[in-house]
Amino acid sequence: MPPKAQDAAGLSYAASGVDLESKDQFTESLGSLMRRTFGPRVIDNPGGFAGLFRLDFNERLFARNYKDPVLVACADGVGTKLKLAIDLNRYDTLGIDLVAMNVNDMIVQGAEPLFFLDYIAIGKVDKSVLTDLVKGMVEGCRRAGCALLGGETAEMPGLYRPGDFDLAGFAVGVVDLDRAIKPTRVEVGDVVLGLASDGIHSNGYSLVRTVVEKAGLDLSSPAPELEPAPKARAKGRKRSAQAAPARTLGEILLTPTRIYVRPIVKLLSSYRVKKVIGGMAHITGSGMSGNLCRALHPKVDAVIDREAWPVPPVFRYLQKHGRIDEEEMRRVFNMGIGYCLIVRPTFAESVKEQLEKLGERVYTIGRIAKGTGQVREIN
Repeated sequence: MPPKAQDAAGLSYAASGVDLESKDQFTESLGSLMRRTFGPRVIDNPGGFAGLFRLDFNERLFARNYKDPVLVACADGVGTKLKLAIDLNRYDTLGIDLVAMNVNDMIVQGAEPLFFLDYIAIGKVDKSVLTDLVKGMVEGCRRAGCALLGGETAEMPGLYRPGDFDLAGFAVGVVDLDRAIKPTRVEVGDVVLGLASDGIHSNGYSLVRTVVEKAGLDLSSPAPELEPAPKARAKGRKRSAQAAPARTLGEILLTPTRIYVRPIVKLLSSYRVKKVIGGMAHITGSGMSGNLCRALHPKVDAVIDREAWPVPPVFRYLQKHGRIDEEEMRRVFNMGIGYCLIVRPTFAESVKEQLEKLGERVYTIGRIAKGTGQVREIN
């Protein structure tokens, strides 16, 4: 039996939960934000269904001139750190995390990030939330020196509960094939350098949120004991009249993932002939042992000294309140080292000094020995 006329009357996409007008208005408003990340390689394409990016390296316009360019691509998300941000109603750092999780993986191959794309899935368009997310991506792309070339916002009522959303990021870069980093370059005697993380980054947040819930921790309480130790003041320099207020536990847990692109790309560009970097690793989920091994070949091990760097207090705080075993902590979290380089021993000190001048906190954390492709952590 056909439906009654009044049953069909008034049906629309908006009545189904998708407001096309609001979505389109938001999308159109992003142009000025995205252009902040554009360089001369981006080709203007108003109204286009995809972004355009120039790969003509023969023009003097470009600083690089690749002999055998290979495109490098990756995709990643932010995980359940999203849920913590939703609970705190703070979204301005998640875009940085999204970019970081992609570009930090990419530079491990020796690549230079070129552009970034995003995908936002949400139950209902909230312009303030989405604008904060995109602003974070713009800042992340600025730090990484790449263009936010485009993206997609999908409004999907019924699939996402009110207030929930998900993010995915996609990055494309380039590397000269001859200069791509390969595990076969690693040699016995090489030195492992560790670059400090800015805290938890974007892995292990299901465990973080469980600790917060089970221990009844107050995310809105100031947590000065979790702040990193202040840097030493230059001789004769006066202390500021008023110190910055301590961040809350929630703010500390939302500290964005550190982006290592600029110092790593600059370092690699300074060694055009000599291949002093044998391998690199982005330390994410599965910790040091689960990531650094990906930079090794089957005839070597990385022997890591756990006492070679200070563990940021936020990790010990979570460990204490969650009564988490030490091995579990190191299996889940980065424990203060967000990125590793395997360097020829005669260049290790020079590389360390260069990275420190570029703003990184660098520690000599281990050496390469004969083995079977494993990471051995010692106390």
